Amino acid sequence: MANNKSAKKRIQIAERNRLMNKSYKSTVRTLTKKTLENCEKYKKNPNEDNKNLVKTSLNKAFSLIDKAVKKNVLHKNNGANRKSKINNFVKTTLTTK
Repeated sequence: MANNKSAKKRIQIAERNRLMNKSYKSTVRTLTKKTLENCEKYKKNPNEDNKNLVKTSLNKAFSLIDKAVKKNVLHKNNGANRKSKINNFVKTTLTTK
């Protein structure tokens, strides 16, 4: 257990950061799943509305991944790998008919 004031403060800061990181990672996973679900929806019914839905969800996911990398929640290579996987799936979905 912490004995001095600075150590106690560091424990509080670490807990706060842990919760924030957890929130970011959870949201990244959620947006990734939503993007993949929208791709499946587009595969079943390829129309402009579903295509726009895929593109907007892709942009949201990319934006949040970039923010997580910027705040050091994710390593930059991890963020790049996640974006690459999502983008490849979306690209194959939108190009196949």
